[in-house]
Amino acid sequence: MANNSKIIFLDQLKKKFGPLKKLDNSRSLFSICNDSIRIYIRYSKVHSTNKTFFGLRKDDLLTLEGHQSIICFLWDNQAEPLLIPFIQFENVFQSVLPASDGQYKVQVFIQDDATELYIAKAGRFNVEGFFGWRELDNIIDANKYRNIPEFTHSQIQTFLGAIGAYKGYDIWIPSYDRAKLDCTIVDHSLLRAILPYGLDNIQSIIQEVDVIWIKKGGTDVKALFEVEHSTPIYSALLRFNDIHLVTHGIRPRYSVVANNSRRDVFVKQLNRPTFVTSGLNELCNFLEYINVFGWYNRVKETMNKEHFQS
Repeated sequence: MANNSKIIFLDQLKKKFGPLKKLDNSRSLFSICNDSIRIYIRYSKVHSTNKTFFGLRKDDLLTLEGHQSIICFLWDNQAEPLLIPFIQFENVFQSVLPASDGQYKVQVFIQDDATELYIAKAGRFNVEGFFGWRELDNIIDANKYRNIPEFTHSQIQTFLGAIGAYKGYDIWIPSYDRAKLDCTIVDHSLLRAILPYGLDNIQSIIQEVDVIWIKKGGTDVKALFEVEHSTPIYSALLRFNDIHLVTHGIRPRYSVVANNSRRDVFVKQLNRPTFVTSGLNELCNFLEYINVFGWYNRVKETMNKEHFQS
């Protein structure tokens, strides 16, 4: 049963921004503005010394990646919601491991001088600037005047490569695609010349994947992206499935990247018995072109701000 704080917030959200859509497999994930913005809602009681305690599920945070997303922290008698852009803390969560129950343990310390967000194993962060509706208003105002361009396969590869580089990963892109990349966006010197060792049994398969993020200087494969501009989505899933079946103990993120018009095809194909049986259906996600573009712009903006402030 939803608590009063959440009910009040959802009612305000509908009044300000229109209909809500509840995302599958979660009671806490919603989208607004025709599914263009995602909101992850968490609630806590206020305990002694004005502490609140939240659990953020790793699986829920993964659904925010690549989307314009907000984490909303709620508690009783709150004057304004605490709305934190996920992009600003995405790298923080990636730098630490969740607890054994799959949740990141988070506290908000409610103080008169400066409210702080504490992320276990990462530290404290001043979040005074994130109270109120400003973050959502800014996102929506930007969307109203956004021109959505048509993207090519190579442009999406370029953006995904750049995002990975900003996040500190080594990048793999097939050699025959590299000449088509925009070198002003992704530095070719950041691309790995060879794939990590230990993948010999699937070398011919994995080297065809459009974009791979690999731990810097290491061998751990963190994310794989197949850009399906015109080719069948089923072929991407088969490639991912082969990799998944022979890389025991490795659970990277698998992403099929395409225009929104192909989302239904992705859902249909992913739920074929072969992918359900192998478990790929629990690991693979769909990433829309426009969200890749938005993800790239937000990561770049965040990195530029950090560089300017340093």
